[in-house]
Amino acid sequence: HVQLVESGGGSVQAGGSLRLSCVVSRDTHSTNHMAWFRQAPDKEREGVAVLGSGGRTPYYADSVQGRFTISEDSAKNVLYLQMNDLKPEDTAMYYCAAGPRLMARRTILEAGAYTHWGQGTQVTVSS
Repeated sequence: HVQLVESGGGSVQAGGSLRLSCVVSRDTHSTNHMAWFRQAPDKEREGVAVLGSGGRTPYYADSVQGRFTISEDSAKNVLYLQMNDLKPEDTAMYYCAAGPRLMARRTILEAGAYTHWGQGTQVTVSS
């Protein structure tokens, strides 16, 4: 059973930066899709960034492309999300997720494709 624990959320002003961390209980980085999602109040959970299995190709939602960077430290089993130039619309609960090794490209930003979730960390961006 995979356990995921996020940290690093907080409150920042627009234009600021945060780095989220997700500690993974076992070595899944090299074989599974690993992703960050977010969910704002009264909105659906939204895929933000993914590291694909195998070659670890990163994928990003259009809304964060160029501002967010997903990465991992395989030796420490930690997944990161570096968030720069934050905007008020980035305010949400952010979740780390692990999904299967094989996943259709069209589903990698869909919450339903992922099987394991962390408890979330809150990010609040003020204008």
